[in-house]
Amino acid sequence: MAADPLAPLDQLLASASGALAVPDTWQQGRGAYGGFVTGSMIRALEASAPDRPLRSLTAELCGPLQPGDATIELAVLRAGSAVTTATARVVQRGEVQAHGVGVLGRARADAEHRVALQPPALPPWREVAISPVAGGPSFAQHFEYRVVAMHGDILGWVRPRRPGGRRDAAYLAACIDAYWPTLLDVARPRPMATIAFTFQPLALAAGDAPLAYRGRFLAGEAGYFVEQRELWDETGRLLALNQQTFVVIK
Repeated sequence: MAADPLAPLDQLLASASGALAVPDTWQQGRGAYGGFVTGSMIRALEASAPDRPLRSLTAELCGPLQPGDATIELAVLRAGSAVTTATARVVQRGEVQAHGVGVLGRARADAEHRVALQPPALPPWREVAISPVAGGPSFAQHFEYRVVAMHGDILGWVRPRRPGGRRDAAYLAACIDAYWPTLLDVARPRPMATIAFTFQPLALAAGDAPLAYRGRFLAGEAGYFVEQRELWDETGRLLALNQQTFVVIK
């Protein structure tokens, strides 16, 4: 069943009984961009343990997820009294295109929000013009970017153009992967792809305001590089962390 690419993001990420409809125009290169893939995995994992929100996802993006039908296969590794560890596999045409391990857990008694990082120094989003996305990957048309800095750290604001009503961990994963790799701003343009994606949601977003984004190059060697990404709300609250390993294809 074909997915409507103009449907709200939260509807596109939904998976009914393991069935996933991958929309066209949400690609980065050959396959769906990583935020769609990981967001769909998170939505399925949380639906399998509704009283245990996602605390961490470690995923490998094995191949390009094409527009059309796919399935998400879940398996519980262990369900304890407060924490569930489960795997999610995205399968299309008999091949595994993504694999992840999710850790889901109930809130603990010590719920204090502690953050060692400082929020990025950004002007209020209303004072930053919407940035054009012409020439970018196909999926970028579905997001609103307000870019503040592009050299070294990438700084800016981001939000889906049609988010829908949910502001859960899947929504944060989709947003944190919307910006381009940092290496594109310090080296000549080359095809790149995420091969590993580690994600920790810390607090949920609220409302329709854009989220503050910071992407930072960490290290690179032998055609692979690692970067860290962050999402903050407009009050300076850290919402999510993400580390990605990229391959430079050529």
